[in-house]
Amino acid sequence: MKLKIVFEPSEEGGYTVYVPSLPGCISEGDTREEALSNIREAVELYLEAVEDDMIYTDNNEIIEIAV
Repeated sequence: MKLKIVFEPSEEGGYTVYVPSLPGCISEGDTREEALSNIREAVELYLEAVEDDMIYTDNNEIIEIAV
């Protein structure tokens, strides 16, 4: 999966980084490398399925796709 991310230099130093296609998925870091590593982790957590949020019935079909 490829996602576009936006780096914004912070006034106090470092970077804020966010993913426009994933509302609320934002992170930061003191360096570009740290910010990139942090946003990768934020994306993984954002996309991770939360079992408590999933409601299944007997009529549901569950499949996995790769994008």
